[in-house]
Amino acid sequence: MTEEMPIETLHEGRFLRLLRNDTWEYVSRPHARGAAFIAARTDDGELVLVEQYRVPLQSACIELPAGIVGDEAAFADEDFEAAALRELEEETGYRAGRIQHILTGPTAPGMSSELLHFYVATRLERIHDGGGVEGENITVHRVPIATIQPWLAAQAAAGKRIDPRVYVGLWFLAQTPA
Repeated sequence: MTEEMPIETLHEGRFLRLLRNDTWEYVSRPHARGAAFIAARTDDGELVLVEQYRVPLQSACIELPAGIVGDEAAFADEDFEAAALRELEEETGYRAGRIQHILTGPTAPGMSSELLHFYVATRLERIHDGGGVEGENITVHRVPIATIQPWLAAQAAAGKRIDPRVYVGLWFLAQTPA
């Protein structure tokens, strides 16, 4: 058994903390408990995706609806399923009639201590246009799953980044009955 090294804080910003444990440097979110990601399928067989500009990538990114859990005082004690449902509604304008927790696991295990909580949402009802909350500029896409591969390829060819969790979501949706 190895001796645990003390964790040293190298820098702390508003949302992130840079830590070092011996020679390993990584990031944590001091005001959050994790992240919720949602693979949402409409009754018409469409995958609901979001597009937003991501500063670290200097590019638009096609992603599953998602959000940090516990980072806002008003939602500090919110459970992960409730956060997933809220994020889906805020970002896409859809309310889920059914949501299923699929897994919990590391977001980027070599770089971050953050855990993601992955959900599949079905029986969707459109209640507004989506787009996120103040400060977010989200475009909602509903893409037929039957033609999603060429659509994603066209988005990538246009210079947008595709989050690999989109493909993970498609796999989980294929395993989940409507």
